[in-house]
Amino acid sequence: MKLKTIAGMFLASAFLVSCGKDKEEPKEVAANTGDFQYEVEQFADIKVLRYQVPGWEKLTLKEQKLVYYLTQAGMAGRDIHWDQNYKHNLKIRKALESIYENYKGDKASEDWKNFEIYLKRVWFSNGIHHHYSSDKIKPAFTKEYFQKLLSETKTTLAPEIVEILFNNQDAKKVNLDESKGLLAGSAVNFYDKGITDKEAEEYYKTKKSPDAKRPYSFGLNSKLVRNASGQIEEKVWKSGGMYGPAIDKIIYWLEKAQGVAENKKQGDAIGLLIKYYKTGDLKTWDDYNIAWTEATEGNIDYINGFIEVYNDPLGYRGSYESVVQIKDFDMSKKMEVISSNAQWFEDNSTLMPEHKKKNVVGVSYKVVVVAGESGDSSPSTPIGVNLPNADWIRAEHGSKSVSLGNIVDAYNHAGGSDRLKEFANDKEEIELEEKYGEVADKLHTALHEVVGHASGQINPGVGTPKETLKSYASTLEEGRADLVGLYYLYNPKLQELGLVDDWKKVGMAAYDGYIRNGLMTQLIRLEPGADIEEAHMRNRQWVSAWVFEKGKKDNVIEKITRDGKTYFNITNYEKLHELFGQLLRETQRIKSEGDFAAGKALVENYGVKVDQKLHKEVLERNKKFKSAPYSGFVNPVLVPKTDAKGEIISFEIQQPKTFAEQMLYYSKTYGFLPEEN
Repeated sequence: MKLKTIAGMFLASAFLVSCGKDKEEPKEVAANTGDFQYEVEQFADIKVLRYQVPGWEKLTLKEQKLVYYLTQAGMAGRDIHWDQNYKHNLKIRKALESIYENYKGDKASEDWKNFEIYLKRVWFSNGIHHHYSSDKIKPAFTKEYFQKLLSETKTTLAPEIVEILFNNQDAKKVNLDESKGLLAGSAVNFYDKGITDKEAEEYYKTKKSPDAKRPYSFGLNSKLVRNASGQIEEKVWKSGGMYGPAIDKIIYWLEKAQGVAENKKQGDAIGLLIKYYKTGDLKTWDDYNIAWTEATEGNIDYINGFIEVYNDPLGYRGSYESVVQIKDFDMSKKMEVISSNAQWFEDNSTLMPEHKKKNVVGVSYKVVVVAGESGDSSPSTPIGVNLPNADWIRAEHGSKSVSLGNIVDAYNHAGGSDRLKEFANDKEEIELEEKYGEVADKLHTALHEVVGHASGQINPGVGTPKETLKSYASTLEEGRADLVGLYYLYNPKLQELGLVDDWKKVGMAAYDGYIRNGLMTQLIRLEPGADIEEAHMRNRQWVSAWVFEKGKKDNVIEKITRDGKTYFNITNYEKLHELFGQLLRETQRIKSEGDFAAGKALVENYGVKVDQKLHKEVLERNKKFKSAPYSGFVNPVLVPKTDAKGEIISFEIQQPKTFAEQMLYYSKTYGFLPEEN
C-alpha cells in the first residue's frame, strides 16, 4: 500500500497510502533549495522535480552495487506498466517520440508547443490516461496537424489508433461507475475486451487456496483473456509468458543483486522473487513476501513486483512497480518509537473488541532515501509505502512501512505558502500549519502506515476485502488507515513518547489541514462537473464530509462565507477527535464483517459527488497560483565506473538536465517489450 502526495498543496492535508497508491499533498513552504536545483520544469498541471540521494557516499562499494543492480531490475520492467495501463500505449509512445526526435518543421508554433506538452503529459502518466484522474488526456492540437507530423517524420501509427487519441473511445483508464460496467468502462489492459464483471468474478469464485486462512492473491500477476474456444483463462506475467522479454531482464539484474546481498535473509528473499518471476506461482509470491518482510537487517531495501491493485476496477491485478531505497539512520531511529508501541495503539483504539488484533506482529518503520523508482511509482511517486498487502501475511508476519524522506524533502523545498494563505480560515490556522504542519504530516504518515494498515482483523469466515467490498475496498482501506492516524494525532501519548512538544497544537494543525483538503482544496485536481473517482481523493472526502455532517448539531466544523469565499473552521477539536474515532470503529466493522452495502453507502453518499458551486469557487481562487497541482520526479542516474577488466570500481550520480532527456533515454535503454503483448 502506498502513500502518495500531490504537489502544490499542504502535506498536512492529504495522507494517501499505497498501501496501494496515492498521493499526499506536499506542504507549501518557502523554497530553500540551496545550490541544488529541485525544479526541472512545469507544464500543464504538472511540475517535474529532482531529488538528491544523501548518504550515498557512506555506502560500501558492495552496497552501491546492490543499489545499482536493483535499480536496473526495476527499470527493466518499466514498459510492463505502460502496457498494463492501455493496450496501445507502447505503439503511441513510439510514434510520439519518433515525431519529437525527427520533426524539422516550425517548432515555434502553438501547435508544436501543444504537441510537446501532450507528449510530456503522456510520459508523466505512463500512457494516454491522466495519472491521477485516469481520464484520457486530450491533445490541444488537431487530428489534421498530428497526421501532418506523422507524414513529415515518416512515422506510422494505425489510423484506428490515431482516431482514439481524438475521440471518446477508451475515455477512462479505470471506471468505478457500476452503471457503465466496471470492466466495460475501463481502458486498462487487464482484461480482454468483452469480458464482463460477472464473468471475471465467477471465474475467481472457482479458484480455491489450499488453506482458506491464507488465500492466494488470485489474478495478481495475469491478464484475464478469452481463448480461441471462448473460455476464460489467464495469461500469466512471467518468464516465457506474457511480458516475458522484460521479465527476463528483471531476473538478470535480480540475480546480480542476489550475488551482492548484504545478508542471507536478504539474498534468500531475492532468490524467491526470482523464482516467482520464473514460474508465476502465487504460493512462491507469498513465500517471497514473508521472506522479504522478515529480512529487516541491512542498509538497502527495495520494492519490486506486481503490487498495487488500484488500477484494476475489480481489485485483482497488480501494477508493476519498483522502488530502491537506502536507510536513513537518524530519522528511522526516531520513527521506530511508533513501531515499538503499535500494540498500545491497537489496544487503545475505538475498534470493537472482536476487531482488534491481540498481537500486532512485526511492524517495522523506517525513513529511507530513494535511489531509483520505476513503473507505477514513477514519475509520480509515493511518499510512504506499507507492504505486503495480503492481510493474512500482515497478521502473521508483520509488514514493512517506509517514509520516502528525500522525496518529502524535495517536495517541501519546491513549495511555497501562498495557497495555504488563500484557503486557511484565519491567521491562527496559518500559524499552526507553518509551525506544526510538517511534524504532523510525518506523524500522520507513520501512524497511517505503521499502525493504520497493521490495525484490525477480519472476522473468521469473511472473505478478503476485494471479494467482499469489491470496487470500494481500496478507498475504504485508505480511509481506515487515515482515521487511525487522525484519531491518534490528537492524543497526549505522542508527547509521552517524545515525538512532539505540544500534542494539542500538532493535532490541531493536522485536523485543520485534513478538513481543509478533504472538503475543499483537493478539488483543484478535478475538471468542472466531475465526480471523484480516485480512491484516495474519495477517502479524504468521505472522511471529511462524514464528520462535517455528524458534527453539525454541535457546530464542530463551521462553514464560513466571507467576502464571497468559503472557509471551514474547526470549533471543537475534542468532539472532532471523537467523531474520527466513531467513524474508525464503523469503517473497521465494515471491513471486518465484509459489509458491502454499508461500505458502498459510506463512499457513495459522502465521497463521490462534488459540491459544484464550491468546486467552481475553488478553481477560480486557485487560478492565481502558478504552482501545478501535481508533481513528480526524474530519477538520478547511477553511472558505474569500471577498471581495465570491466569490474565496477565506483559510481557517479548524475542528474538529468530535462524531463525529455530522461524519458527518451529510458525508451531506448529499457524498451524490451514488443509494441503488442
